Amino acid sequence: MKTIVIYTSQTGFTRKYAQWIAGKLDADIFELKDVRKREQAFFDNYDAIIYAGWFMAGNVVKVKWFLDRAVQWKEKRLAVVCVGGSPNDNPDVEVALKNILNDEQRKYIKAFYCQGGFDYDKMGRASRFAMKMFTGALKKKQDEKSRQMAELISKSYDISDIKYIEPVVSYMLYSG
Repeated sequence: MKTIVIYTSQTGFTRKYAQWIAGKLDADIFELKDVRKREQAFFDNYDAIIYAGWFMAGNVVKVKWFLDRAVQWKEKRLAVVCVGGSPNDNPDVEVALKNILNDEQRKYIKAFYCQGGFDYDKMGRASRFAMKMFTGALKKKQDEKSRQMAELISKSYDISDIKYIEPVVSYMLYSG
């Protein structure tokens, strides 16, 4: 199956996952900026298309580009891979994943989450500011879970691991 992985990454975690996935699937890999203006014929060469983007404020950055085109690709194997700073077992991840796709899109696109981390040195100023505000709000909450999360995200960290691509790889190779 000829596969393409398209990604956008701010701090490198999504790029790392995209590279791992492309390596396991022997897929072509492109940054979104390099394929966003390509004609439909370019994508006709692929049986499977994976879009990888990072979570920000409960949304996957630039996923609209993929979703707007995915309706033309229904006959292909399609996946969205979201990379974020929360651990995979955080219950909020499941909620966020459900909100990425609508009921119709879920019929032909599968969404996955891979825990990544934060690298404040590579973040843009706006993202750093937003994270500082979010962290401050979490620290003020009364529940322990929120305060623990605030402590985790208050500094740079890396919790990425290649093992988190296994559901994506399995889906692409063995589903359908």
